[in-house]
Amino acid sequence: MSEVVTFCRSRNDGRRCTRPLGHAGLHRHRTIMWSDAGADPAHCSGSGEPGEPAAPLDDGFPDGRALCPVCLRFIPLDADSRLLAHDTADETETDVEASRRRDWLNAHGW
Repeated sequence: MSEVVTFCRSRNDGRRCTRPLGHAGLHRHRTIMWSDAGADPAHCSGSGEPGEPAAPLDDGFPDGRALCPVCLRFIPLDADSRLLAHDTADETETDVEASRRRDWLNAHGW
């Protein structure tokens, strides 16, 4: 398994900063740069949208969660099959979770 690179979690108009987590200075995505003041709110606009459990890998991952089409994270569903409220990034996400998400996206696409 290759090493998981953790990028900055800041977004601007949906663009994710491509600098490493904890970087100094402005956020950047290609030629677009922004400060923290210009960043999107942490709350994901995919919260509350309809979803369905994603197809599982052989080991059961993503464990009945749905893929959010906005932030590309696996999010639990409520009783009405809607994505629970969530942020675009999870600061507590482990390298294992990020690696499993990468495996799932490589197997199923998005």
